[in-house]
Amino acid sequence: MIEFVLRRTSSRASVACLLLAAACAAPATAVLGVPEPVPAAITAPQSAFLDTLSRRTFDFFWQTTNPVNGLTPDRWPTRSFSSVAAVGFALTAYPIGVEHGWVAREAARERVLTTLRFFWTAPQGPEPTGVTGYRGFFYHFLDMETGRRFDRVELSTIDTALLLAGALTCRQYFDHDDAGDREVRALADSIYARVDWSWARDNETLVNMGWRPEPAANQNTRGFNISSWRGYDEGMLLYVLALGSPTHPIDPAAWTEWTRTYKWDRFAGQDYVQFGPLFGHQYSHVWIDFRNVQDEYMRGRGIDYFENSRRATLAHRAYAVANPSAWRGYGADAWGLSASDGPLDSTLVVDGRTRIFHTYWARGAGTVELTDDGTLVPTAAGGSVAFAPEIAIPALVSMRRTYGDALFGQYGFVDAFNPTLRVSGPALRHGRIVEGLAWFDTDYLGIDQGPILAMVENYRNGFVWKLMRQNPNVIRGMCRASFTGGWLAGRC
Repeated sequence: MIEFVLRRTSSRASVACLLLAAACAAPATAVLGVPEPVPAAITAPQSAFLDTLSRRTFDFFWQTTNPVNGLTPDRWPTRSFSSVAAVGFALTAYPIGVEHGWVAREAARERVLTTLRFFWTAPQGPEPTGVTGYRGFFYHFLDMETGRRFDRVELSTIDTALLLAGALTCRQYFDHDDAGDREVRALADSIYARVDWSWARDNETLVNMGWRPEPAANQNTRGFNISSWRGYDEGMLLYVLALGSPTHPIDPAAWTEWTRTYKWDRFAGQDYVQFGPLFGHQYSHVWIDFRNVQDEYMRGRGIDYFENSRRATLAHRAYAVANPSAWRGYGADAWGLSASDGPLDSTLVVDGRTRIFHTYWARGAGTVELTDDGTLVPTAAGGSVAFAPEIAIPALVSMRRTYGDALFGQYGFVDAFNPTLRVSGPALRHGRIVEGLAWFDTDYLGIDQGPILAMVENYRNGFVWKLMRQNPNVIRGMCRASFTGGWLAGRC
């Protein structure tokens, strides 16, 4: 049994020894082995494109992260706060960079240690300012330099979960029996174990979305948001980690209650659990291999969550081909809606039709919601490469070929583009219009870059999945959620 020391410390030397020997011991075996071959369906030019895409996307995390504290910006080049979720994707990116030879192992480990030391020693407390988190959770956005809560953002349960997933990825990757690797494992375990998931239930079975120290609307007390995690979305990762906690787990009944709120329906020729934006079908799959494992809900449907995400991907493409709202540029190789930047919040007449455009918006397609303003999001296809490579890779290649450097730049794909809005005139909130071509964002967003890099890697060799299949907390959480079969066989 792993024992945790959960007090704060300001000494780097003592941080390395936060856990007892059992926690710092090296794993008995390595988990990666020989990488699986690139699937035969991919062509040589497509493989070369994925090489370029992955390298540029990795560079976003390596080059824009603050090397002093490990905080990754929400977006770049626009000056911004740090996104805690983006840090989780950055932590996942660093081992990928090592495996490809883009960065030395020692340099990556030092960046990981800087990041984890910061999150372990940063102040936690109920105060509204001067802290980074509370009860083990972290605020959604942090100041890039100080690492303290940005403005009045919420203590975010899902962004904390995404950070933890990245930390646990590093915990599995840095498996040598030396001081540096042991410290990575000790810090990752301690940060994870400190999170008080039971408190975040707010006396309910389900986990709440967030908490603020200021008085809530129409109340005299501070407290939780009005919403808990219900219905299928990226919350699947959150529940697995909350169920797998060695210190503050939630009751397994939470998983049953959560799946009870799913909506199974048919959209664009596919039957699957509905959620409109594709990020909700991708985020949990970045770290957890849901192939051939089923919980009670999916056993009843005869598929697994990986197939569910594949169907959602196919449905998005079919929706773009049908293009019921006649947006410009949609088609078999130009599809994908997800949360992203957009050009402006305004109603305009374009090509004789009244169109409503948005800035940052959770764009999506399905029977639960249909939110579409003609803005396409490269991470929608990029984060789905592992699910449906036969349609996702050609779409990415086509996007780059069609729109060139305006869409594909220093760090890979910019966040979004809109081919319908291609004539200058309106005052834009984000990005720029290339006359006669499209509106293009000029920012890269960390939470959209992350799924592209990780899911391309999972498609090519299962790298992140292999690491996390060995994590005891993930295994425990999956078992408590009633998953069986596949790589979990005999492990519950």
